[in-house]
Amino acid sequence: MRIFCFAMRYAYFSRMDKKKKTGLSESVVVGVIAMVFLIVGYQTAVFVYRASVMKIVSNRDVPDTVYVCSETLQAFSEAVEPGEKSSAPVKTYRKNASHSEMAEEVRRASPRTKVESFRFDPNTVSVDDLCRLGFSQKQAQSIENYRHKGGRFRRKEDFSRSFVVSDSIYRRLESYIDIPLLDLNLADSAAFDALPGIGGWFARRIIEHRAALGGFSYKEQLMDIHRFTEDKYHALEDLVTVSPEHITPYPLWSLPADSLRHHPYISDYQTARSIVLFRDNSPPSSWTAASLAEAGIISRSMAEKLARCVISSE
Repeated sequence: MRIFCFAMRYAYFSRMDKKKKTGLSESVVVGVIAMVFLIVGYQTAVFVYRASVMKIVSNRDVPDTVYVCSETLQAFSEAVEPGEKSSAPVKTYRKNASHSEMAEEVRRASPRTKVESFRFDPNTVSVDDLCRLGFSQKQAQSIENYRHKGGRFRRKEDFSRSFVVSDSIYRRLESYIDIPLLDLNLADSAAFDALPGIGGWFARRIIEHRAALGGFSYKEQLMDIHRFTEDKYHALEDLVTVSPEHITPYPLWSLPADSLRHHPYISDYQTARSIVLFRDNSPPSSWTAASLAEAGIISRSMAEKLARCVISSE
């Protein structure tokens, strides 16, 4: 504003002075004033533009990130009593606030001055967060395109083999890569199908075996499936898990014989009926898989497998 006032005063007095001395026409003086206005306006516009770009880039490099819980607030409040702390891990995921396309374009065109390191899943991390991790826009988009075509990083080593992941970046990020294991009791047929060496046929067998067991108690139970060899198991054992919080205890000591006979470690009605008779004529303190084997109801090998299962005490 001071520059503008100075320019106006200067132009006015210059006009009066020059008109007296040189007799300059009024149009020349008006042109000078217009030029001053143009220069001041241009400088103001440049200043506003640069300040806006700096603000947009600053918000990117120091992001307005929010963390959204995977569980709803209602579910969390129902699970935890007032004043009690939950022992179950609350999973969160990173989600940046939405911005206009123009702001996003400015961000993409501006180089990053700050590189971050934080925990991420390479199968779900956003393009923007990949850039925050040190990848260029083009590299991040290449990873996104790979995932869009059905590609998946099962292990950390898979991510390191991507042609856009340099050795130096991988060494810096290796400890931050967090690829969740597949829970055998939560996964669907499509998730099993995606595991190495599984395919559609084994995926269906896993679902059927899980239903017969009443849920997996330990992941080695996969090898009870017909033709599921040790080699097949060892090829994926580091990719799957059985989380204790997702195990449903099997009600061995309360189910009727018609239901028990479907369990893979019992298999037939006669054995199931013998278990019911043993249960009805024995004290609860003797209700163990070892006791069933000692009574000759099930084999030792089946008793060992049954003993590893999570069994309901009732």
